[in-house]
Amino acid sequence: MSKRFRRVLLLIAVLLFFIALSPFLWRMTVRYYYAGAMYDVDSVRSEHVAIVYGAEVRGARLTTILRDRMDTAIALYHAGKVNKLLVSGDNSFADYNEPDAMRQYAITQGVAPDDVVADYAGRRTYDTCYRAYHVFQLESAILVTQAFHLPRAIFTCNMLGLDTVGVGSDPRIYRQADYYEGRETLATYRALWDVMRHQPAEIVGAAEPIE
Repeated sequence: MSKRFRRVLLLIAVLLFFIALSPFLWRMTVRYYYAGAMYDVDSVRSEHVAIVYGAEVRGARLTTILRDRMDTAIALYHAGKVNKLLVSGDNSFADYNEPDAMRQYAITQGVAPDDVVADYAGRRTYDTCYRAYHVFQLESAILVTQAFHLPRAIFTCNMLGLDTVGVGSDPRIYRQADYYEGRETLATYRALWDVMRHQPAEIVGAAEPIE
């Protein structure tokens, strides 16, 4: 094997190594950059709207991870930090409706029905951010989700035109924490591609400004 061929092989190996490592490096960069934009309920700035990201529901029942998000958003509402909750999730099928389940839960916890706005087309973080800006015409907001998801959510929304900060909803350690962390690494890498393409959300529709 010639020296030149060995150098080519080494270069390819190094290149492949950095390609494999790049999702982890990118996620570390996003987490570091947006660490200063993550707060708790007491220290976060006041905003008109808090955006709550959807997660799995079972009928009308919220899973633990989604209930924790809603409880954090409801705490912001009762503390006077926000006036409205925008609950955004998946409603791809007639028998599956995250936003309605989130909305009904908020109402049972004392949030006025007029103060809970449902976004039925928030199928992905990108869709939620895009629609918050283009459909609900928000310029700034507080984002509510778990800490592993917050940096990507803030990055995506900010790159799409919203001025956002986040509040983490992490009152417990989740059983699938390792799975969420691994998935988030790949999702954060995809988010870079999403904002570079800046394509419309899967569903946009007419403007519905949140007054």
